Amino acid sequence: MSAGAAPPPEPARDPRDGGPPRDGAPPVDVLGLTLEDFLPLAREHGVRTPRATACYHAAFREGRALEPWVSIRRPPIVARQVEGETVKFVQQLAGGLQTESVLIPMLGRGTDGAAGRQRGLTHTLCVSSQVGCAVGCAFCETAQMGLLGNLHAADIVAQWFAATHELGVRPKNLVFMGMGEPLDNLDAVLAALIVLCGHHGPALGAAHVAVSTSGRVDGMARLGAFVERTGFHKLNLAVSLNAPNDAIRSALMPINARHPMAELREAMAAFPVRAKGAICVEYVLIPGVNDADAHCDELCDYLRGIRCSLNVIPYNPRRDSPWRAPTEAEVTRFMDRAVANRQFVRRRQTKGRSVMGACGQLGNPELRRGAKPVASA
Repeated sequence: MSAGAAPPPEPARDPRDGGPPRDGAPPVDVLGLTLEDFLPLAREHGVRTPRATACYHAAFREGRALEPWVSIRRPPIVARQVEGETVKFVQQLAGGLQTESVLIPMLGRGTDGAAGRQRGLTHTLCVSSQVGCAVGCAFCETAQMGLLGNLHAADIVAQWFAATHELGVRPKNLVFMGMGEPLDNLDAVLAALIVLCGHHGPALGAAHVAVSTSGRVDGMARLGAFVERTGFHKLNLAVSLNAPNDAIRSALMPINARHPMAELREAMAAFPVRAKGAICVEYVLIPGVNDADAHCDELCDYLRGIRCSLNVIPYNPRRDSPWRAPTEAEVTRFMDRAVANRQFVRRRQTKGRSVMGACGQLGNPELRRGAKPVASA
């Protein structure tokens, strides 16, 4: 090019391809982001869409960052406890708080395909949505902590990441049944669901995800609207009922004063359940409290007309519990009574009780003794 000649024009560029890195552009924390969220942040680093998409895939599918501007910021695992193949693991958050999550083995039923092979072992990951809980259920260990803080979407997704890429177990199913009331932190839960079910990320099918609530009727309506979105029609709802009438439920679950059982039943009836689907009605069976034959009859009458599956959960005693766990005979008697009432019923297998990892047992007693509540996210 001769002196003084104008430089040749730059070739046309697809606006999706980014440009020169912006000075001081911060690293991109990927875990709480959808691919659609991630791409414009990648462009700030001058990274084109194909390369940015590859970086996003690598973060979730391989557990690694392909570029220095990609950050996979996840709380470190600081403890794990094992009972058989059930693993409870603890992640350390900023401010001294911790999440607790549980990997639960699930043995396939029956055979798979014409070859007649026994279905193999899969895992369900039970995740927390809060540190502690404000609902105050009398039978629950987490409730003894009170609410110490809400988790961000990235903190929720980080529990899946830890199980998959640090513990080496990719969960088939994911349930929001750990610490906290998911519908009290619904914005973060919904944001996490979009990432977890995203085709370019963890790609969990919505049919393999369940959100449990103690009965937040307003939150159930919001979740129901979310379920109407494309790709989420098969998302599962679980309702922690635990009582056959208002008197018992109010004694066990203070939320019943705000949302009594008649209102809760209306919310369940209105929830958009997919074809061939059912609401999972969770019932923690506590000897001498809610396990009499008359209680079962009253419960089944309450559930009649609701498309649901009754999930009987043998009580897992919290620390300093006033109640014991039920015997096998007591569980069987209650379930047989439900069947006699023509109620479809399942029994939740007890796993992780010896490491305080079973249903209703999560929560660090040291936090409730010493930590101060933090502002919600």
